[in-house]
Amino acid sequence: METAYVAVYDTWADWEIGHLLVELRTGRFTGEPWTVVTVAESAEPVVTMGGMRVVPDVTIADVAPEQGDLLVLAGSAQWDEGGGDDFLKLAGQFLEAGVPVAAICGATAGLARVGLLDECEHTSAAKEYLQATGYAGSDKYVDARAVVGGDVITAGPDSPVQFARAVLKRLGLADEQKLDAYEGVFHRADPAAYANLVG
Repeated sequence: METAYVAVYDTWADWEIGHLLVELRTGRFTGEPWTVVTVAESAEPVVTMGGMRVVPDVTIADVAPEQGDLLVLAGSAQWDEGGGDDFLKLAGQFLEAGVPVAAICGATAGLARVGLLDECEHTSAAKEYLQATGYAGSDKYVDARAVVGGDVITAGPDSPVQFARAVLKRLGLADEQKLDAYEGVFHRADPAAYANLVG
């Protein structure tokens, strides 16, 4: 069974990655459930922005990127405060091993800060938000809800559904028809979307 490592830290924006984690863990629409493993800097519990107390499954020191299939980074206050260095190092190791990294909201600024967005198409809350990090990848910025840039998947803070869709697409877990239906369910773009999704 494939494994998704989910970085957890104080004030992480739990809602931003909720759609993705449900689809990965349950496999309810993809037919392929994944193992979801939470990873933190230490074994101490962290508290999400929504107030949930999470006890991490493993610490960063326990993670071997080549044994994983995805690293997920959510937004949090730390990214705008210059924190998260250990997770950014881990993200670099995942990418070096050819394992996808998915980042949403402030986590995109973290990736930008260390140059991990310089060579791939990406998005975020706004182009100017990433430019404030001093990164060199603004010519690769795409004004979209979510972007798959090779092994890097990014999205802005208002796009958790599109983020989930983009990651599922990158992982090859659903075809375009099913992905269209998936997004349609949450945005009520197509009354028949749910029937198409589960049919």
